[in-house]
Amino acid sequence: MKWRSLAESDSQTDQRPLREIFAGRKELIAKYVPADVQAVHEDTVATLKQQRLAAKALAVGAHAPSFELPDHSGKLVSSALLNKGRLVVCFIRGRWCPFCVGQMEAMSGIAEQVETAGASLLAISPQTEKQAYFMHDQHKLAFPLLVDAHNDIARQFGLVYRVPEKQQAIYRRTFVNLPFVNGDDSWELPIPGTYVIDRDGTILFASANEDYTERPEPLEIMAQLT
Repeated sequence: MKWRSLAESDSQTDQRPLREIFAGRKELIAKYVPADVQAVHEDTVATLKQQRLAAKALAVGAHAPSFELPDHSGKLVSSALLNKGRLVVCFIRGRWCPFCVGQMEAMSGIAEQVETAGASLLAISPQTEKQAYFMHDQHKLAFPLLVDAHNDIARQFGLVYRVPEKQQAIYRRTFVNLPFVNGDDSWELPIPGTYVIDRDGTILFASANEDYTERPEPLEIMAQLT
């Protein structure tokens, strides 16, 4: 399904800040998702924060690992894009996550500006090529969606965790079949991470967050490119 409220039915004209779009989605979750289910998701985020996963991820000043991954259409895309200019990389969980969808649609809205600034934009997720294709096509994304099998690249950025058993049970009940969606039985996901990488591989901007309902605003990203 498309994770949009009625007010968001035309994502191409929705110029609201990402935090406002997310606020609407949080209201729908609070209204329609059972409290015990919400509690499990909240406990998972709290546990990841206690583990300081985001603090251990690659930060500003670190050197980003190189990569070469297939995109949603099977075309190989690599960090050699840095030869052309700065690179914006978004690590997301998958097409089943309403906040990933919201971020991707918002980033798609600035894709042309990113290109005009001489930079490249792409997203990376552990979902299979078929799932990535569905997401790219359904939400009309204007940039490549790369397939990071087994979270190999996300792991190098320090973003990977294993979904706890209680949350796995909820995902199974709500048809979020991660072994099918991601093509492996690891039940591993990346926490959301957004990076701006300079041409020499140095990370200029880093935003990793254990809370999947919080992502940087597109304007924050553009500020790093101008």
